[in-house]
Amino acid sequence: MAVEAWLSLALLCVLGAMTPGPSLAVVLGSTLHGGRASGLAAALAHGLAVGLYAVLTVAGLAALLTASPTLFALLQLAAAGYLVYLARGAICHQITVTSDNGSIRSHEEPGMAARDGFMIAFLNPKLAVFMLALFAPFITADQGLGAKAILVLTIGGIDALWYSSVVLVMVRTGLLSVLERNLVFVERVYAALLLALTVFVASRAVGALASAMGAL
Repeated sequence: MAVEAWLSLALLCVLGAMTPGPSLAVVLGSTLHGGRASGLAAALAHGLAVGLYAVLTVAGLAALLTASPTLFALLQLAAAGYLVYLARGAICHQITVTSDNGSIRSHEEPGMAARDGFMIAFLNPKLAVFMLALFAPFITADQGLGAKAILVLTIGGIDALWYSSVVLVMVRTGLLSVLERNLVFVERVYAALLLALTVFVASRAVGALASAMGAL
């Protein structure tokens, strides 16, 4: 792959990773609940899931997903359900903090954070659409395995690097300490954000299902 083409791909990956959404909320929440280790675990696992989507795209499987509106909508509903699960966890943690007179305790293990980071990306079918649009100019029929590996590593690596950078900035600038001192308020905002995202994702999924059923 030419350097110019790779730089174009890398820039698109950076802009895609920087777009705010459920992934950013989950990584920030993991950092708040478990500190730097949990935040980095969520960031790296998210990058792994994005890399997996890239592999599926290169293999042509993502095209099958986007060609099936029903399957796409069902994955969106699964993502909405997982957002509700995360919001419930935030609310329960808020109750625990309140009952302990506001004391701050890191309770989320890195393994749990990695699971959340991976799942919020893996259950996002819009990644399949993004990958197809992103890779279209860079994939050719005669492309070798090495070039495809570069594509996969670039998008997965940049995603993990971006979210890891967000975590480190939170920790090193003292922003994490500020959030921890206002944990109950932050948890409320976090849970409300997740529930708002749930409504948005679920409404789109229901609309897509209704359209798919109407077309039958």
